[in-house]
Amino acid sequence: MTGGDSVPAASRGDQARRLVRRFRDGALATQSLKFPGYPYVSALPFCTDQRGRIVVLVSHLAEHTRNAGADGRAGFLVSPAGPEMQEQARVNQIGDIAPVDDAALTARYLRFFPDAAQYLQIGGFRFFRIEPKSLRYIAGFGSIHTIAGESYLAPELPIASAEGDILAHMNQDHAHNLRDYCRHVHGIDEQTVEMTGIDCDGFDVRTNGRLLRFDFDGPAADADQARARLASLAKASRA
Repeated sequence: MTGGDSVPAASRGDQARRLVRRFRDGALATQSLKFPGYPYVSALPFCTDQRGRIVVLVSHLAEHTRNAGADGRAGFLVSPAGPEMQEQARVNQIGDIAPVDDAALTARYLRFFPDAAQYLQIGGFRFFRIEPKSLRYIAGFGSIHTIAGESYLAPELPIASAEGDILAHMNQDHAHNLRDYCRHVHGIDEQTVEMTGIDCDGFDVRTNGRLLRFDFDGPAADADQARARLASLAKASRA
């Protein structure tokens, strides 16, 4: 079954990307070398890059590394756990997985998963990124949509290069706003809150060992638009 509504494909792509950004782990499937013709699947943590692509850190000893080196075709599933998982939104994507070496992307991943720094120090670990070809977005019962990779991906925007400066400013000068955001959006009252990432769709914070996602009510293409979105949320949090 596929959705028969009139929502544009780009809007469905935005919805799917925003959903993927809320997850912290998923299931990666690569083409098995040991058992040709069968997928090899395992769960692992991930973050998204600025355009919404899946980024994972994998050991050179892992089966996924060997599999991806021989055949880059892969799949990735993000899905809620629990007894009602089939009633909740989820995304399954297929695409091409390949190693990526990017300092900004490494820094972004480590802000989400700081403990991963020890693996990089040990050596033998590499970042891999999936370039999506097609996605299956299940928004709920009876709402199933196939989305092309280009409709899912966010465009390349100036906010990517502004991320570090925005995080530094928010964490140094607006810690009170971050605490207000947590109370207003997630109903959590914590004293120590750190913004770990920001993109065109929203931002992430860490508090009490947890990562929390905040969606913008509209896209933020650059630092000025991000500032406006954050200021609007701060105003709503004080209301």
